[in-house]
Amino acid sequence: MQKRRDPSAEPAEALLILAALGPFALGYFFSYLYRAVNAVVAPDLVKDVGLTASELGLLTSAYLLSFALSQLPLGILLDRFGPRRVQAALVAMGGIGALLFAAGQDTLTLALARAIIGIGFAGGLIASFKAVVIWVRPERRPLINACVMSLGAVGVISASAPTEWLVHLVGWRLAFVGLGLATLAIAVLIYFVVPEKAADPAPVSTLKEQVSDVGRIYRSPVFLALAPALAIPAGTHIALQTLWAGPWFRDVAGFDRFEIGQALLVMGIGFLIGVLGSGIVADRLTRRGVSLLDVNLGFLAVYLASQAAIIFEAPIPAVVPWAIFAMTGHTAVLAYPWLSSYFGARLAGRSNTAINLPLFGYAFLAQSAIGWVIDCYPLTRAGGYPPAAYRTAFRIALALQLLSVAWFLVNRRRLLEAERSVRHLPQ
Repeated sequence: MQKRRDPSAEPAEALLILAALGPFALGYFFSYLYRAVNAVVAPDLVKDVGLTASELGLLTSAYLLSFALSQLPLGILLDRFGPRRVQAALVAMGGIGALLFAAGQDTLTLALARAIIGIGFAGGLIASFKAVVIWVRPERRPLINACVMSLGAVGVISASAPTEWLVHLVGWRLAFVGLGLATLAIAVLIYFVVPEKAADPAPVSTLKEQVSDVGRIYRSPVFLALAPALAIPAGTHIALQTLWAGPWFRDVAGFDRFEIGQALLVMGIGFLIGVLGSGIVADRLTRRGVSLLDVNLGFLAVYLASQAAIIFEAPIPAVVPWAIFAMTGHTAVLAYPWLSSYFGARLAGRSNTAINLPLFGYAFLAQSAIGWVIDCYPLTRAGGYPPAAYRTAFRIALALQLLSVAWFLVNRRRLLEAERSVRHLPQ
C-alpha cells in the first residue's frame, strides 16, 4: 500500500527545498552572467587592450576551457563531499578571479583571470543538479532543474542591457569589482545557509573506485551514442550567445552599442522563456510517455532552423531568429536527468560532469575557432568584420551540429531501449 503524503508537511518541505536549492541557483545566476558578460564588454576590452578577433575569442573562451577541464575532478568531489562544501569553495575562487580580471592590464592576465572564474563556476549547474538529485523526487527533477536554470537565464539578461548600463556608469573594471564582491557573498551564503542531508548509509567508495566509475561512464555505448548530439549543439549555443552574437549585431545587422545591448536583452529574455517553457513541456510530455530525448530532438530542430535563418539573413528583424536561437539552444540539459536516471543517483555528479567535459570543451573550441575564421577576413573601413566572415564561421558550426544530430538518429533505437530498461528498474 502506497504511503500518502501529508499535505500539512508540504509548506515546510517547500521551504526546505528552497533553502537547499536557492543559493545554488544564485551561484548559477553568476555563472551565466560571467559566461556572457564579454559579449557586452568586448568593445572595451578591444579598445583598452588592443585585441584581435582571435585574441578576443581565445581570452573569452579561457573561461570555457578551464570550466571543461574541471568537470571530471568536480564530479568526483561532488559525489564524495557533497555539493554544499564543494560549491562554496569554488564560488569563492570565482569571486577572486573576477577581482583579478578587474585589475588585468594585458591579455595574459585577463585570460588567466577568466580561467580562474571558469574554475570557480565549473559547478554552477552540476552542483545544482546534484542537489536536486539529493532533495527532489525523480519525477519532478526535469521541472526543478528548469527552475534552477531560470536563474541562469536571468544571469544572461543581467549580462546584456543592465551590464551595458553599469559599464557606461562606472566602467568595466569597477563593474567587475562589484561582481567579485557579490560572488564572494554568494559563496558565504551557500556554505552557511544550505542544509546538509543525512548521508547514505552505504559505504563511500574509494577514490580509485570513483575514478574507475568515470571511465565506465565514458566507455558506455549509451553515453557515446548520446554525447555528440548534446555537446556540439549546446557548445555552439554557448559559444555564440556568450560572445559572437554581440559582434554579429554590430557588423552584420549594423546595430549601435545601445541597440546591441537591447538585442542581447531580448535574447536573455528568450533564454529565460525557453528554459522555463522547455521544463514545463518536458514535464508534461514525459508524464504522457514521450521520451525526454525525443522532446530534446524537437527543440533541437527549431534551434538549427534559427541558425539557418541567421546565416542566410532571413527577411525578418535580425533579433527574431537570435531570440529563437536563445530559446531553444540550451535544451540539451533536458538529457541531464536522463543520464542521472540511467547511471543512478550514486553517479549523478560524475555522469553529468562527464557530459559537461565534451560540451564545454567543444564550446571553447567553437568560440576560439570562430574568432580564427573571422580573422581570416580583412577589417572593414568601420573597423569591424565583413558579413561574409560570420557566414563562413557560422556555416561550419551548423554543419558540425547537423552531423551530431545524424549520429543521434543512427543511435536513437539504442537510446530508447536504454530508457525503457531504466523505467523497468525498481525505484
